[in-house]
Amino acid sequence: MTVAEKIRTIAADARQASFAMARLSSGAKNELLLDMATALINNAPHIVRENQKDLAAGEERGLSAAMLDRLMLDSARVQGMADAIREVAALPDPVGEVTGMWRRPNELMVGKMRIPLGVIGIIYESRPNVTSDAAALCLKSGNAVVLRGGSEAIHSNVAIAGILKDELAKRNIPSAALSLIPFTEREGVTEMLKQEEFIDVIIPRGGESLIRFVVEHSKIPVIKHYKGVCHIFVDASADFDMAREIIINAKTQRPGVCNALETLLIHRDIAGTFVPFIYQVLSDLKVELRGDDAFRQLAPEATPATEEDWHAEYLDLILSAAVVDGMDGAIDHINRYSSLHTESIITGDYANSQRFIREVNSGVVMVNASTRFSDGNQLGLGAEIGISTTKLHSFGPMGLTDLTTTKFIVYGDGQVRP
Repeated sequence: MTVAEKIRTIAADARQASFAMARLSSGAKNELLLDMATALINNAPHIVRENQKDLAAGEERGLSAAMLDRLMLDSARVQGMADAIREVAALPDPVGEVTGMWRRPNELMVGKMRIPLGVIGIIYESRPNVTSDAAALCLKSGNAVVLRGGSEAIHSNVAIAGILKDELAKRNIPSAALSLIPFTEREGVTEMLKQEEFIDVIIPRGGESLIRFVVEHSKIPVIKHYKGVCHIFVDASADFDMAREIIINAKTQRPGVCNALETLLIHRDIAGTFVPFIYQVLSDLKVELRGDDAFRQLAPEATPATEEDWHAEYLDLILSAAVVDGMDGAIDHINRYSSLHTESIITGDYANSQRFIREVNSGVVMVNASTRFSDGNQLGLGAEIGISTTKLHSFGPMGLTDLTTTKFIVYGDGQVRP
């Protein structure tokens, strides 16, 4: 079979399996996930051995230390994967939920019920834990899933998917409900993106170049976010100690992730005190600051910021910073440069916090909290399937409910339309 034929077969089989998944009860799905979690732990040595093959190949290919860290699995990380599956099993099942019911003048009862999307395609890079996270979320929400991981994690992904598929087979559930494309040819991605007859939605997870490639070539609707240009605005009423701790966490805890802080905005009324203060704090932590003219007047050692800096997702210990004219200036800057990922205000003024929440329309808007909380698990969704900045049909971190849609249900008593 050609690559195209193989992909079409995988997608067609997933479509058939999705009908079986949609019929499973909540209890059956939860038992399946709990058995999958146990199977991962029982097979942890095998997973780690396969992962070592990927790490060795990655070192030969010259992958960065950050990429190798994303790729690496050990017993603790396998335990974390199993724990994430158990968390998904413990979440309420959205399938079958009636989200509203109303009576029409002719006594018809009309409502909406949550149903699975059908078949979800996931295209992702590096992190092999996405294999188990995506499988758990898609299966719990009654969907089938087709996974296409990166070539750098092929051995790890095949091992994880094989263990999970065995649990499907033990329960006489079609194993195609969880399909992993087991070869690394780039053609596999382009052919997968043509399967609009069988796959209902594509969710890419990875760098901006991957996501733009998927959007450009897909015939299937894509839920995406290109990058995370996350802002924190320090209002005039902010507590400096709180601001320091939030900014340090948001920028330095894991600078290479999409919910890390990339642009700091400071109210002009406190800039004279706060700019030198935060410049020294961050410089001591080896953060390079790139400031506008007003920022550099108060911290002249900062690098001049360019227009490109306001659009940049650094994924590194680099931070752009600007002094703004209060709430209007902060909101204007965010509206102009935001990637619609996550924004936060640090303030002691309740009215300003509410205005910020109302007028900033990113996927996650925070008050007095680190942008690093913009994560499905941290927000109580369980392991997230991805992050959407597209607004249709989901916006922000995506959990179980976002892997469903709704259908209309109508109860009558013999009514006919006049």
